[in-house]
Amino acid sequence: MSPIDIAVLIVAVLIMAIFIRSMFKKKKGAVTAAGAVRAVLIIIAVIAKRKRKMEKKNKNMTSSLEDYLEAVFVLSQKSRSVRMTDIAEFLKVSKPSVNRAVNTLTQNGFLEHITYGDIMLTPEGESYAANVLHRHKLIKRFLMDTLKVDEENAENDACKMEHVMSPVTIEKLYEYLERQG
Repeated sequence: MSPIDIAVLIVAVLIMAIFIRSMFKKKKGAVTAAGAVRAVLIIIAVIAKRKRKMEKKNKNMTSSLEDYLEAVFVLSQKSRSVRMTDIAEFLKVSKPSVNRAVNTLTQNGFLEHITYGDIMLTPEGESYAANVLHRHKLIKRFLMDTLKVDEENAENDACKMEHVMSPVTIEKLYEYLERQG
């Protein structure tokens, strides 16, 4: 659940609290049960609409786009500004490829980009990219520490595996590594 969803749920709870309080005070202009329920239903509908929109965006995410998003995340941790050239050098791809990916990620709401300017992650993009990087590091750690794969191969394999493993498998892998210490 995103911070925005949490804030919206808090507002829903506050509306219900106002309704309950107004029931006991019985003042003119008090919130009616129907009004409170309507407000909460609207809030729930907004959350559901945002979730459907995010699910649709996530379905449009390819492993390649996830790599670009992860690259922006990693580069933004190292430097305040990220530009097309930085991403192209980091991923060892052409600038036109970066341009296409950045445009797609911007249209999907994961990046903000002003033409010829810096590329920045949106809150949704940052969350998604952090998740991809977390999966990557977890898999790489497993490959190196448990299977004793050398770092170069572990890095390459983790980059491929991070895109196809289910959240359930990632969670089980995390639990396994935690038990191992």
